[in-house]
Amino acid sequence: MEDLLRQGLPDLGLRLDEKLVSDCASFLRLLAQWNENINLTGIREPAAMVSLHILDSLTARPFLQGERIVDVGCGAGLPGIPLALVDRLAEPGRHFTLVDGTLKKIRFVRQAIEDLGLTNAEALHTRIEDHRPVHLYDTVICRALSSLPEFVRFAGHAVAPGGQLLAMKGKLPAEEIAALPTGWRAAAVTPVRIPGVDAERHIVQLVRAGPARR
Repeated sequence: MEDLLRQGLPDLGLRLDEKLVSDCASFLRLLAQWNENINLTGIREPAAMVSLHILDSLTARPFLQGERIVDVGCGAGLPGIPLALVDRLAEPGRHFTLVDGTLKKIRFVRQAIEDLGLTNAEALHTRIEDHRPVHLYDTVICRALSSLPEFVRFAGHAVAPGGQLLAMKGKLPAEEIAALPTGWRAAAVTPVRIPGVDAERHIVQLVRAGPARR
């Protein structure tokens, strides 16, 4: 896994750092270990785990904004943990909150955060619909969780003024963008590439719509 990470991380514009390589590999090994007893992910082959868990997660990093990030429906800690691993070195002021309504997944995420020494991340057992943070988030991110209109409805309340919803999608979700609720718009839709994977991916940035111009 380390060799695959050394090949893939630079393709995403990331500086090759051996601690990052080691930490990402350690996370995947912990995930594989837990997966033997608790079904956290259907992806089990090491090369696929590197590409579809770590590298896929990190395609979102250039689109993060601000210092308070929440990963909605984080599952096995994706994309939140790979992003936190990179940004504890590159953006030490940034903090990640990983939220999921399934307790077994949050238990794993908490263990991973502890084992990796991630002081810039925390895990909460709650649904984003029920989460009422004291301080709102600059970026609310989700990975293949729901349609864009649903994402806005259940997570829009958590976005700080001037913040964004960031959706990691596969094919261009044109119909979903057209169905966005009133008050929200797609600020940008950007195709991204996962190193070593021939699959369509897009990052969709959603922001509150401003007043109509005259």
